[in-house]
Amino acid sequence: MLTAMSLRQRKQQRAREQIVDAAFALFAERGFADVTVADIAERAEVGRTTFFRYFGDKQEVVFSDEQAIIDDWIGRYRALPPTTDVPAVMARLREFTIALCHEMTADAEHYVLHETLLADNPELYDRATRKFQRLVGAMSAELRERGVPEPAATLAPQVALACYRTGRHTAGLDPAALPGAVAAAFEQLTEFVPRNHALPPGTGTRMD
Repeated sequence: MLTAMSLRQRKQQRAREQIVDAAFALFAERGFADVTVADIAERAEVGRTTFFRYFGDKQEVVFSDEQAIIDDWIGRYRALPPTTDVPAVMARLREFTIALCHEMTADAEHYVLHETLLADNPELYDRATRKFQRLVGAMSAELRERGVPEPAATLAPQVALACYRTGRHTAGLDPAALPGAVAAAFEQLTEFVPRNHALPPGTGTRMD
């Protein structure tokens, strides 16, 4: 029984990969708007029913690998020992965000095509934005569950996302530049409000 299940899982994985490969090949050839689900199913040599078994629409195919990477990212963070120390939390988010960049750009050609699709199709860009906001929400919930106080539990993942977006903008379509650009964005944070810098009256306490 275990062998049969393993074989079925391998077949399912193979079918899913065929769909993703076919979709991205077609997107590269024709652009996102001119490719239909029927086109993808035909190129992948599967039926429409099989396509919808794995993906709700063709937009989901664009984010197939990204979602798996994000799920793995959250899982690895949850495996770390809990800490409520805010600087330590921020350091972890920095490390994990840069690692995420390395994983997302491992296939440079795929990354460039993915980013081009987002840039050329507003509906895909909006979907990517919502996906990362859900990730931020999940991370905030995880931090609160681990005892990280507010507003740090809400703010820290938002800061990490802002650094990712800044680095992504700086790197453009150069996948090799993305991790370094994101790391530089995190470093830039320390220059906005230097340590021991007194804030203007009425804006809060000193930043130590």
